[in-house]
Amino acid sequence: MNKVTVELLEWEARLVLLAMAELKDKWRTICNTTTDEDVQADYGNDLVELGMAMDSIKEKSVAEFGEQILIFDRTPL
Repeated sequence: MNKVTVELLEWEARLVLLAMAELKDKWRTICNTTTDEDVQADYGNDLVELGMAMDSIKEKSVAEFGEQILIFDRTPL
């Protein structure tokens, strides 16, 4: 199996996780609203793979940077 290794700074990892979370929501909405079974199957399969990739990046990011890496809130503290 081939693989790519990428090194990310904390802010880069946060942006990647945020983008993945937003894409996951978008694809979930498509799956839940389309009436086309082929589209639903394609997005459903991609959603599963996106979830697995996101889980892997999330696990490694939390191990490296801590739980705060998962906070996407832009509200000032």
